[in-house]
Amino acid sequence: MRLEASAIKRQLRSLASWSTVRRIATIALGCGILTFGMHNVHQVVGITEGGVLGGILLLNHWFGIDASIASPILDALCYTVGFFVLGAGFLGWSAVSSVLLALFYALWERLPHLFPDLSAYPLLAAIAGGIFVGVGAGLVVRCNASAGGDDALALSIHKVFGLRLARCYLFTDLTVLTLSLSYIPLSKIAFSLVTVFISSPLIDFVQNIGASPAEGTQSVVAPAHEACPEASSELS
Repeated sequence: MRLEASAIKRQLRSLASWSTVRRIATIALGCGILTFGMHNVHQVVGITEGGVLGGILLLNHWFGIDASIASPILDALCYTVGFFVLGAGFLGWSAVSSVLLALFYALWERLPHLFPDLSAYPLLAAIAGGIFVGVGAGLVVRCNASAGGDDALALSIHKVFGLRLARCYLFTDLTVLTLSLSYIPLSKIAFSLVTVFISSPLIDFVQNIGASPAEGTQSVVAPAHEACPEASSELS
């Protein structure tokens, strides 16, 4: 019996280790796709963002608050909400995501642009940007982590009110984009709306791939092994 128990423990440790590697790999893939789109599409074409990034631009325009100050403040507020609503485990994996995001941003900035310049085709750029953001952030959220303050806030709303994740992202993004109309022409906001309406449901779709209809209605911030098949229950 002792030998059997010891063998089971060894197998569990092996599974936990492999699950951790797969989970980190999934988060890394999501961060890579997300930052690739942000650097090669959004920044090149100048697509305005909703969420935290849009809030940063809004505060800078109307109150003169530097992005270097507004960004950590808004992210800190969102993560504080996430801590109380989602728990400390969520923040732990979100920290891993933040490091990977920074590393991928540094990588793309040191390379020439690797995606066709769509500046002459803003609608196509908005569609492509929405796909990159939706797939990338969806993979990160699937592993019970956050790619930024936007995700933490949307996930918190999702858990508290039981709304579909896509609607939570739409709510936060549309709120900021609506406020941005106070200084950005509607013609420019329109393309951002295209990106938002593509990325929000796509995040929801990617997060729920492989889940049964019943599981798809559960909170995305369930234990990590439920939110991310690559993670084991011991690591949640």
